[in-house]
Amino acid sequence: MGEHTKHATSRAQLRERIIEVAAESFSTSGIKCVTMDDIAASLGISKRTLYEVFSDKESLLEACILRDQEETDRFIVEILRESDNVLEVLLKVYQRSIEKFHGTNKSFFEDIKKYPKAYEAMRRDDHRNHEDAINFFRQGVEQGLFRDDVNFAIVGLLVRHQLDALLETDLCSRYSFLEVYESIMFTFLRGIATEKGALELENFIRGYRQRQHPAGSGKEE
Repeated sequence: MGEHTKHATSRAQLRERIIEVAAESFSTSGIKCVTMDDIAASLGISKRTLYEVFSDKESLLEACILRDQEETDRFIVEILRESDNVLEVLLKVYQRSIEKFHGTNKSFFEDIKKYPKAYEAMRRDDHRNHEDAINFFRQGVEQGLFRDDVNFAIVGLLVRHQLDALLETDLCSRYSFLEVYESIMFTFLRGIATEKGALELENFIRGYRQRQHPAGSGKEE
């Protein structure tokens, strides 16, 4: 391997390490509270080295968003490989979303609006996910899991707006973000499910609750 190739490989590995550390920091602490100095210190590199890879905080944030999208795409491909049941696919995707929201500082969603390129990247992916979800719902109708009298484009948009509005209200000061998010998503899925789909949905929710609050945790079901 030539020196040029070694240097390129080393730089690519550094770039991935930076994105991994930054993504975790932005998610858990919010974007505003994390500085480029913080990220460089966490990695044990100089700020100059960090800026050689990413010119500014927004370009780094955008890279974090794109990396998350790539991970989601791989996750969905893997699920589709393992299951032909559309409801199972949707439930696992929603479960992953719920768990990610649970681990994300609420201020992240407010802070990102101050970074236009990164915010636009996130919104583009939201739109693409919306279109993919509609296709899954239509497949679910064919499999007898979802009602055939539902306009999924309209209902999907309503759910998206509910989630957007959630970030603008003080509802999460009274209830946890996870509890509110679950209430929106599970109520939505119950409303569009057939009798067959409802049985599968309730089995999933029961298992999900047990994983969240295992026996002996002291929380009543």
